[in-house]
Amino acid sequence: MRITIPGLLVINLFFVTNTAYPAKDGPYVSARFMTAPVAVKIASTAEADCKKKGYQVSVAVTDRYGNLLAFARNPLAGTHTITISEYKAYTAATFQGATIDLSKRLAFLKGTPKLSLVGGGVPVKIGGYMYGAVGVSGAPSNKTPGDADHDCANAGIDAVREDIEFGSE
Repeated sequence: MRITIPGLLVINLFFVTNTAYPAKDGPYVSARFMTAPVAVKIASTAEADCKKKGYQVSVAVTDRYGNLLAFARNPLAGTHTITISEYKAYTAATFQGATIDLSKRLAFLKGTPKLSLVGGGVPVKIGGYMYGAVGVSGAPSNKTPGDADHDCANAGIDAVREDIEFGSE
């Protein structure tokens, strides 16, 4: 039996496509996780974006489960912004939604420990995958509570969007 190069490519393609991604009803699931350098880049970019706008903030980046991966804080940011940024990221990660949008839908959860229903928590969802979340605290509100924090969080995510989409750092 003689196998040609195109034949090998077809066989190789078959095994790559059938082993890299499990069947929908398979015995396990696959997930993508953000690396620490990517999380650090999000945090530092979000903090720098807020600083450029004249805001002193804290930025927390969590994994998809709400566990802290990276943190950045302007030395002039209030001490309370540390915990609040972590809570915003935790909430955005565990509910997989921006806290600015969740505030109305989940108003009945107000006062729940570790949850923050104020803008500034944004999930890192890129290319249909959930990687984690960013929480920013310390910027003054423009129109709604946390809207400036929300914008800085998005700036951090935008800084890594291409890296994640194309698998580079």
